[in-house]
Amino acid sequence: MAAGVGDIAISNTYYLARLLASDKPEERAIGEKLGVFFPNQGDRGTHVNISGAGVLKSAPNKDNAVKLLEFLVSPEAQRYFADISFEYPVNPAVKPHPVLANFGEFKQDTLNAATFAANSLEASKIMDRAGWK
Repeated sequence: MAAGVGDIAISNTYYLARLLASDKPEERAIGEKLGVFFPNQGDRGTHVNISGAGVLKSAPNKDNAVKLLEFLVSPEAQRYFADISFEYPVNPAVKPHPVLANFGEFKQDTLNAATFAANSLEASKIMDRAGWK
């Protein structure tokens, strides 16, 4: 898009945030040519990718596994995700990086991720018929 090859792209916001926060002027210049649009704000909200984790019932070290998960949602770890990875923190006590905050607030889709799995086969068939690669 920055090269003028296309008018619209679907991307994770952290890619644009990385450009805008770059130490390299040429990368910031690319980011400044682009904008963010959050679709479906009038109804279901925009899709948000998730990173999930869990602990198996059979985990041999369940207590430490839970401690790791608790750490990952702590303000310290979430600050890393916000400031280094340019991802939106899951912990509401941690504010997004200022670059992300400048994209504005948005309504996120609350569709349960289990629905994705239940429909993945049909979605794959549709993508195959459409020729999506």
